[in-house]
Amino acid sequence: MRVDLLPPAEEQAYRLLVKMAGASVDEFAARAAIGAQEALARLESLRRRGLVTAGPVYRALPPDVALGEVLLREQEHLEAARHVVAALSEEYRSNTRWRSTEHLMEIVVGAPALRERLRDLQDSAKQEILWFCRANPIAMHGPENTEETPALTRGVRYRAIYERALLEKPGELASIVEAVGLGEQARTLPVLPVRLAIADRNLAICPLVPDATRGAGEPTAALIRSSELLDALIALFESYWERATPVMGESTDEPDRLLLSLLVAGMPDKSIATHLSVSKRTVQRRLDRLMAVAGVDSRAGLTFQAAKRGWL
Repeated sequence: MRVDLLPPAEEQAYRLLVKMAGASVDEFAARAAIGAQEALARLESLRRRGLVTAGPVYRALPPDVALGEVLLREQEHLEAARHVVAALSEEYRSNTRWRSTEHLMEIVVGAPALRERLRDLQDSAKQEILWFCRANPIAMHGPENTEETPALTRGVRYRAIYERALLEKPGELASIVEAVGLGEQARTLPVLPVRLAIADRNLAICPLVPDATRGAGEPTAALIRSSELLDALIALFESYWERATPVMGESTDEPDRLLLSLLVAGMPDKSIATHLSVSKRTVQRRLDRLMAVAGVDSRAGLTFQAAKRGWL
């Protein structure tokens, strides 16, 4: 937004007078190629603004004092306008929320409809996806989530927390490791309170009816838009994220990171061996070696040292 402190003709007159280091009306008129009356009018207007001295020889004065007051008034007007816009916007949001629940929440019924909404949520995300992944998916399993890879590729940040039991489901851990390799940040906890997906902190999907294992019927979820309810769900996610254990993928430089992650997550040796496609004895041998490297004689000590040394 441009703020015009001076009319263009007066701005040109001031710039010219600065170059001339002072001039009479006739000298200024000749230099500006205008009539004497027009030159006098411009110089006197500048004098009234506090930008030049009085004649007969007009000299330019520093502009910061005179025009600084103008800028301050413009800034005050702009700030007042911002407050008005903010107040009107808040009044609009408040009234709209009371008039229409659809503005805040939309109900989705059925697994196919919920799956489609999860697809749209990820396809439209621009910055970040937050995800609670419970052990019994009601709309899709991890390997079926074909929208995550394109989203990660275009720069969307994923932070997902997985229930521990989900890691033991066939194909789930491999899918998680693949996603981590593409940039997903994955953590795990023994139990999560709800299923939840949040896109760009302005839209959430949260199932309302318990899953079939608890005797409920068709899955029903709420699409929740910007509101105090959404703020509460974001805060819930962040509180669980701080407590969760990282799940890191294997790499050629640190082949034991996934092993350590599964150990810290509380998985038994047999399950770890299955996921790593090795024998239980191999798992135990690798853990013994890591304990020796860490200088500890217990798995609890290894877990502590792994976190302290940044191995996870």
